[in-house]
Amino acid sequence: MSDRVIHVDGLTKRFGSFTAVDHISFDVKRGEIFGFLGANGAGKTTAMRMLCGLLDPTEGNADVAGFNVLTQAEEVKKHIGYMSQKFSMYEDLTVKENFEFYGGVYRLSQKTIKERLGEMLARLGLDHIEKTLVHDIPLGWKQKLSFSLALLHRPGIIFLDEPTGGVDPITRRQFWEMIYEAAADGVTIFVTTHYMDEAEYCDRVSIMVDGRISALDSPENLRKEFKAQTMDEVFRQLARGAKNAAG
Repeated sequence: MSDRVIHVDGLTKRFGSFTAVDHISFDVKRGEIFGFLGANGAGKTTAMRMLCGLLDPTEGNADVAGFNVLTQAEEVKKHIGYMSQKFSMYEDLTVKENFEFYGGVYRLSQKTIKERLGEMLARLGLDHIEKTLVHDIPLGWKQKLSFSLALLHRPGIIFLDEPTGGVDPITRRQFWEMIYEAAADGVTIFVTTHYMDEAEYCDRVSIMVDGRISALDSPENLRKEFKAQTMDEVFRQLARGAKNAAG
């Protein structure tokens, strides 16, 4: 796949005698929205941490944005955006101060940070909260700002870990509109979610069970393969035999 931006080959992670991720292999292409699903203990968070250069694999290989996750982890981090499951902006700083801090980490000039902050806030209709403490901003706005922050340095790939957890349905829909806009601009979206209806929004979906990829295809093809009406039904069929309960 010439336009692939993530290549995973036999990626494995063991913790002692426990295998959290068991020889997974897949590719993700540029501009694709790739859903990474699995119950707690399936291994998806461990796999994502390896792909982000935050955790060394035990075996196998992965290249992200053209860099090897084991030998070039720092380069991987520079070329990706990451939005964690737990809100990552500093609550005791203003929106502007958060953007200035993260922009500094990525060595962006003050001029560039100011321009991109202005563009992002204008697009979200949130110009008025630039000097507001993050602590005082509604959760839905925080999620949108956190996604914008992950795009601040213009990465080619964004990793989103349960990005819409805890927000209302309207905000979830608005957030996915932002994801579609980024993908249309050529940004690759790698997203984990426990909302099975959100799996329908992805171009392709990988479902992990007990550290292995049990299914990988478009939502439409997976529903056909498992004779299911929804992705929730597909997931339930695959998860029925799962051994691991947590992790």
